[in-house]
Amino acid sequence: NDVVDVYGADVLRVYVLFMGDYEQAAPWNDSSMKGCKRFLDRVWRLYINEDGTVNDKITESADTHLEKVYHQTVKKVTEDLENLHFNTAISQMMVFVNEAYKAEILPIQFMEGFVKLLSPICPHMTEELWSRLGHNDTLAYASWPAYDESKLVDNEVEIVIQINGKVRAKLQVPADITKEEMEKTVMENGKVLEQIDGKTVRKVIAIPGKLVNIVAN
Repeated sequence: NDVVDVYGADVLRVYVLFMGDYEQAAPWNDSSMKGCKRFLDRVWRLYINEDGTVNDKITESADTHLEKVYHQTVKKVTEDLENLHFNTAISQMMVFVNEAYKAEILPIQFMEGFVKLLSPICPHMTEELWSRLGHNDTLAYASWPAYDESKLVDNEVEIVIQINGKVRAKLQVPADITKEEMEKTVMENGKVLEQIDGKTVRKVIAIPGKLVNIVAN
């Protein structure tokens, strides 16, 4: 009760569930309690401006910047809650919040979905956010978010560019790029051209999704 008087019930709930594995004992730590409060404060500020209005970045949008991390979060939180892994579920929600702060647009479908994910842990704050987002019915009766497996797949991969076996650069390329396309893309890269300027390319070894090694002297 003393903790609730100072921090509120939602912060206490986050702390108890975040302090460690639910089946393991963990020491009480007031500084960690403050960290949980900072997390919920960040969530609140992500949605609500200082004057009490809803963040104007939250809008109907087809922007896909947060799409992958959102579906990752829905999947992990859903599975973690079912397995009583509350601490890792909260960690993933922190990841989503960090990414959301970097975004210029916050699609309403993702932001509402996140409120639902947080609601079992912070029912009081999330009910208020749900209401501020324009809903008249209680969040308790809203359907649980679903994730799309196809949105979890990386569209791009990072490959290593080597010259004579030494790493000289890294490059993002489409995940389904072919060996020939990899070679062409790398050989047109400005950094690579600088490195091999004046040299004769003897061989190009490409391993799709991993690396391209250029042998030149």
